Amino acid sequence: MSRIGKLPIVIPQGVEIKNDNNIVTVKGKLGELTQELHPDITIEIADNQLLVKRPSDSRQHSSMHGLYRSLLNNMVQGVSEGYTTVLELVGVGYKATVNAQQLEMSLGFSHDLLFELPEEVQAEVLQEKRANPVLTLKSYDKQLLGQVVAKIRSYRPPEPYKGKGIKFKGEEIRRKQGKTASK
Repeated sequence: MSRIGKLPIVIPQGVEIKNDNNIVTVKGKLGELTQELHPDITIEIADNQLLVKRPSDSRQHSSMHGLYRSLLNNMVQGVSEGYTTVLELVGVGYKATVNAQQLEMSLGFSHDLLFELPEEVQAEVLQEKRANPVLTLKSYDKQLLGQVVAKIRSYRPPEPYKGKGIKFKGEEIRRKQGKTASK
């Protein structure tokens, strides 16, 4: 029995959920998201709660039960509150600027990197003296935000010797000593 799948999703004030032929649309103050459900999985809306149901206790139905409950919960939370991810650019001369929906990053290459942000993602850069630049990304779509963050991190992943790269705010990088430590 899926423990996550059994939990009801509380629908906040101002969030509207529609189900048309297993295509669920969640609409809130921040935006609108859609998700196609497997034909075996059904949903029920009652008393400001959303319940995800499955037809049997088979392994496949059990795994889909928890998956779709999590996806729908992320959608409800996204359109009502939104998601935020904070990245830190660690390295000498690393900087970033945002122009409309274009992120320009200087990450130690011979050229600046340009990254086109999707419409659903808003970016903000905080750059203070004697501190690493901080890039804040906000969106109502958790999946899209995760993909954008992964793509940005892939340009300069944190490395273990000097600790340079793009890392999450507060992330601890396991440091290595290097080859001079063995002598």
